[in-house]
Amino acid sequence: MNTNIVAFVFARGGSKGLPRKNLLPIAGKPLITHAVELGLSLPRVRKVVVSTDDPEIAEAARAAGAQVPFLRPKELAGDQTPEWLAWRHAIQFLRDAGEKVDIFLSLPPTSPLRIAADIDCCLDAFLTYAPDVVLTVREAERNPYFNMVRREADGLVRLAVEGVYHRRQDAPELYDVTTVAYVAKADFIMTADRLFDGRVRAVQIPMERALDIDTAMDLVIGEALAGKVASAGSARVL
Repeated sequence: MNTNIVAFVFARGGSKGLPRKNLLPIAGKPLITHAVELGLSLPRVRKVVVSTDDPEIAEAARAAGAQVPFLRPKELAGDQTPEWLAWRHAIQFLRDAGEKVDIFLSLPPTSPLRIAADIDCCLDAFLTYAPDVVLTVREAERNPYFNMVRREADGLVRLAVEGVYHRRQDAPELYDVTTVAYVAKADFIMTADRLFDGRVRAVQIPMERALDIDTAMDLVIGEALAGKVASAGSARVL
């Protein structure tokens, strides 16, 4: 398989839950900088391209060494806009400029604790098994068969999924999707409507490195863990 790999970082300026999230620091560096520097450290990655609608994020990305060849159109940067469309836009922009994009690697800025070995495992899985997409997961903290409940109209709560399995050992293993990385065939992104329309493989990331920064509490946890999680374990292909 062609190993022409382009890394992308998608970083909107707007964030309602944590304003200016992608510029907030962990271990002295903005989240956008962590993502760009990680991408640049990967020998198989040809370049790192940042897609943002925000000039300040663009400036920080360039300072970190990324290329920012466009500002993302506002209609692709809203809270309700599927990021899939921003993925398509970025690939198409580069292709229209005459650049080859075969393998798409997304490094969301909200996962600053991941390490290069995690991404290498994703790339190895993609090149070995040739799926349409490789995504990252972590062990699920809750299980709908045993410790997740739903509230009924009568005000009582019941198991989210009832009467299927009576022993935890018999239930399917469940995983939470993380924002550590996505690897995909660029042509698949351009022709499919959503990620799970294709053949998807998963790489499990140790819980300690799979933190997704979404709240102020996540920032506190990330700061406490920064620099201490590299030895937490190895990523593995499921």
